[in-house]
Amino acid sequence: MAAMFQDKYIFSQLIAFLNRTQFNNYVRKYDGNLYVKYFTYRNQMLAMMFGQLGNRESLRDLKVAFEAHRAKQYYLGLGREPIAKTTLATANQNRDYRIFEDFAFYMMKEACEKRTTNILDISGKKYAFDSITIPLCLATFPWAKFRSKKGGVKAHVLYDIEAQVPAFYNVQYVHRSVLQHLPPRLCLLVFLT
Repeated sequence: MAAMFQDKYIFSQLIAFLNRTQFNNYVRKYDGNLYVKYFTYRNQMLAMMFGQLGNRESLRDLKVAFEAHRAKQYYLGLGREPIAKTTLATANQNRDYRIFEDFAFYMMKEACEKRTTNILDISGKKYAFDSITIPLCLATFPWAKFRSKKGGVKAHVLYDIEAQVPAFYNVQYVHRSVLQHLPPRLCLLVFLT
């Protein structure tokens, strides 16, 4: 017999990072919940986040997901009342977007203040390195041949994590080595895959 789930759901763990007090301040600033009975601005934001993170393609698809998780809805942070498609559509159409906009800017500001430099407590420069092959048509770009029937170039980007800007970029033939362009010794490199 499988053990019963004892911890918080992942979605409720994610929304725990959202500053509820700050969000409520923005709602008050624009008189958001003035005539709202049960589907608050917070419920609307969380419902849309649930849809976005769950890769829902429409409000109907989102409604199906809510119905599938109806028993868990309260524990996911979405409230006790069932969320109707028309309620969500009306809220999305008529409610003040500035509340969500201001809160998004607040969250971006918070994220910048707690950026990677505070997480990686390692001396030296920190870089993230990524490469991608960009496919090209051999008929149009015959110089970009890297396989018998394929063409392309390789784009390399070295991103300075602390400064949050690219430190180096290079677009070249696929088989050329880029290692001679990497930063000096005594730095941390993260290779993205």
